Amino acid sequence: MPKDFNIAKTAGLCCKCEAQIVPGEQYYACVIQVEDGLQRRDFCLECFKEPPGEPAEDILAQWRTCAPQPQEKKKLFIDDELLLNFLDRLQDATEPAKVNFRFVLTLVLMRKKLLVYKRSDTTDDGEVWTLRLRGSDKTSKVLDPHMDEEKIAEVSRQLGEIMEGEL
Repeated sequence: MPKDFNIAKTAGLCCKCEAQIVPGEQYYACVIQVEDGLQRRDFCLECFKEPPGEPAEDILAQWRTCAPQPQEKKKLFIDDELLLNFLDRLQDATEPAKVNFRFVLTLVLMRKKLLVYKRSDTTDDGEVWTLRLRGSDKTSKVLDPHMDEEKIAEVSRQLGEIMEGEL
């Protein structure tokens, strides 16, 4: 049975010094590879000056953001470049949960018109889509895991939790 990514929303605490991250304060959010999947960890600016205690290869994505005010409408804190970088970093993933996650991320990037579908090919692994990065010749190949609508919705929710900085 494939693993789901359970990436929690920010707890509003620095994971190193446990200081509260108050609304309006800037902090760093990271998505880190852990033994059983992916995990989000937040660091106050002071603690992030020192290495966060993770090997660099375990950090799949990181971004500097600002904790929203409680009444503030949710914003996406990840820009397009970071999403594309995240897609590239998961390129060699073979675990079903990561393959599913990468596929949904691809759908998001296609919807944002950053990736353009070129063709699909059948390989030993299954159907592989070839996509081109808009405005360049760079291509990316993505395995279509043939997820049902329920699975796509679940992975989309998890991706949304990574991209939102709700306290």
